[in-house]
Amino acid sequence: MNFTNLYASIDADMHAVDAVVRARLHSEVVLVRQVAEYIISAGGKRMRPALVLLSANACGYSGTRHHELAAVVEFIHTATLLHDDVVDESSLRRGRDTANAVFGNPASVLVGDFLYSRAFQIMVGVGSMRVMQVLADATNVIAEGEVLQLMNCRNADIEVDDYLRVIRYKTAKLFEAAGRLGAILGNAGAEVEEAMAAYGTHIGTAFQLIDDVLDYSGKEAETGKHLGDDLAEGKPTLPLIHVIQHGSPQQAALVRGAIENASSDSFAEVLAAVRSSGALDAARRHGVDEAEMAKAALKPLPDSKFRETLLQLADFAVQRSF
Repeated sequence: MNFTNLYASIDADMHAVDAVVRARLHSEVVLVRQVAEYIISAGGKRMRPALVLLSANACGYSGTRHHELAAVVEFIHTATLLHDDVVDESSLRRGRDTANAVFGNPASVLVGDFLYSRAFQIMVGVGSMRVMQVLADATNVIAEGEVLQLMNCRNADIEVDDYLRVIRYKTAKLFEAAGRLGAILGNAGAEVEEAMAAYGTHIGTAFQLIDDVLDYSGKEAETGKHLGDDLAEGKPTLPLIHVIQHGSPQQAALVRGAIENASSDSFAEVLAAVRSSGALDAARRHGVDEAEMAKAALKPLPDSKFRETLLQLADFAVQRSF
């Protein structure tokens, strides 16, 4: 499944969002433009802005505010990427050097701040206090998720529920906001708004769980990042938690040591343990369960090509190889 086919029902809207993004990236400060354009031009799956558009269309919205809010969501996401890569000391994203590797950490942090503040400038222009509330709450929870993840680095004793909490804060919250925003624009009512928020939460969780799987099963050329990065940062993702809890004593000790030492020196051995213990299948099943819950959440929506695309998007989140 490619994005041309997946986003066919919102093709014109996606082009309109790209135009908003380009226009609102403008700054008289040259370095701001350079860094912002560098990371935006790297592309990506654009699932979060697509979710705003699909939700709004599925709820019968017919204006243009969804283009602006989709751009807001993309700016917030991009800001988190800039900050994440600095915190994680990452050097590769989407198959090329990270912005911090090219422009330095200070520029990446400050341009991330610019994108956050530009996002709030745009949302103010939408003129909806409800929209402001949703996005303000989302950005706050995302920041808490970042801190939770930082606190859990090198913690080999983390429980599955605690890890899922990090995912729901750090990743799924923006998906939830994206789904909710479309319903708000479409004046969909409380039941549908909560349905779209639940869809976002579940698909965002599924998306991150598959990212965890791909860190130990994907191909670097497809994923666009260095395999084993999470291990080198001491991040106890779901496949690693599974090995510690269900693998052999030797496997558990190996993974525990790698997490606690934040080292990828034993990546080959950890990879073998992850694959032989059934950890990847277990994590993938959890992701598939989340995707199925996302699809079930769409029950209150009337049939439409946009609802059908939302169903396909949930499948893509767990079937992808990148």
